[in-house]
Amino acid sequence: MTVLAHHTDTLTRDALAVLQPGFEGTTAPAWVLRLVGEGLASVGLFGRNIVTAGQLAALTAQLRAERDDVLVAIDEEGGDVTRLEVRDGSSFPGNLALGAVDDTVLTREVARELGRRLAECGVNLNWAPSADVNSNPDNPVIGVRSFGADTALAARHTAAYVEGLQAAGVAACTKHFPGHGDTNVDSHHALPRIDVDLDTLQIRELVPFKAAIEAGSKAVMSAHILVPALDPTRPATLSPQILTGLLRKELGYEGLIVTDGMEMNAIAGTYGIERGSVLAIAAGADAICVGGGLADEGTVLGLRDALVAAVREGTLPEERLADAAARVRALAAWARPRIRPDARPEGSRASGIGLTAARRALSVSGTAAPVSAPYVATLAPVANIAVGDETPWGVAAELAALVPGTESGVYPEGSGAGEVLADAGERTVVAVVRDAHRHPWMTEVLDALVAARPATVVVEMGVPRAEPRGALYVATHGASRVCGQAAAEVIAGGAGG
Repeated sequence: MTVLAHHTDTLTRDALAVLQPGFEGTTAPAWVLRLVGEGLASVGLFGRNIVTAGQLAALTAQLRAERDDVLVAIDEEGGDVTRLEVRDGSSFPGNLALGAVDDTVLTREVARELGRRLAECGVNLNWAPSADVNSNPDNPVIGVRSFGADTALAARHTAAYVEGLQAAGVAACTKHFPGHGDTNVDSHHALPRIDVDLDTLQIRELVPFKAAIEAGSKAVMSAHILVPALDPTRPATLSPQILTGLLRKELGYEGLIVTDGMEMNAIAGTYGIERGSVLAIAAGADAICVGGGLADEGTVLGLRDALVAAVREGTLPEERLADAAARVRALAAWARPRIRPDARPEGSRASGIGLTAARRALSVSGTAAPVSAPYVATLAPVANIAVGDETPWGVAAELAALVPGTESGVYPEGSGAGEVLADAGERTVVAVVRDAHRHPWMTEVLDALVAARPATVVVEMGVPRAEPRGALYVATHGASRVCGQAAAEVIAGGAGG
């Protein structure tokens, strides 16, 4: 009986060890603290858990009081995808901006400073960087989160980012393996397919991941995508051929394999999160990320019990679960001494490296007189789920801080140029867009604005694929707060090239 109880306890602890759940609230709920004591080795934090750097540090200290080696993970890419500065916008430009500058020393410095801030708050695993090559310009989910469409560029910046983040004591989690760039479907909503041959995968998608592995990335995140050339039936997250055959054996990767969020519809809508999680661990994943949307005790206990039941039924080998749990604990052991419990967070604006990088990332064409009392019209697409709709973006607030009398309005799809012009009156229009090439209505509004008012200034804060237009055209390569600030400086000064 004692042996059986011990076996059950080991199984239960291993099942908890492989989960990376989220939760609600700015302090840890009692159930999270209890499960950390019972073997839960990781938690994931999102924007809803963070108010200030000091509060975040208190939250991670609360978790570590239960277990000093708990992994605290976050989805902090900088740029458009920020949790640390979800309410104000990031102090760092994202990957596309860094790729546009193409200075790996700068990328390393930005990642190191971002890592330093995370470490000061007690966060030691970052679900970043995105190593995806943005080869499909219509990609609705990667876009500015990629370093760019050039494979070699994406590879060298992925490696630099991994090195910078880990130099600060924060484990990198390179994503989304084997590459989410050539899709036109968002895996939050449905299951994307990448219909390319093996040769294309080898010379394009896999190259940045090889660079990340060489750079020592402590973790790699799987993508919920179907890649028929590798596995015609199962998405990468659930595929033994992709996770074990390709990533472990062929590429020789020894670190932690983490799944993308299991509540995303690409998995949850087809397999369900419990069956999906069992299949993912069996396929070679070591950690189950869940909790971007689902964040309750019942979900976590259901996943724990499903993994234990799968071992008992023989559908998940016990040694596979034990191996996965051991990999999680090994990363926790690497990360534990790197967290300084006495560190005082300096807050989000301690270093200017992010603004420096954002200024260098601008592409500017045309010239215009410095604007006075402009009207900022933001043509706003529906927010990408990874970005979220709570993070502000644009140039209105930043320009208002520099140019007194600035006014602004936000225009969703269905708005017309006439509406913008009526609201603007005689003011110079500053039209702000995000991925205009993917939204015909934006192009239509821009064309009409520029035709009616040739002095219109255009700011593109997404992937700059559309033709530059306007008296002054500024491409920021991302919509973080510092990208908006850098663009506002140019508009206020009427600079051009």
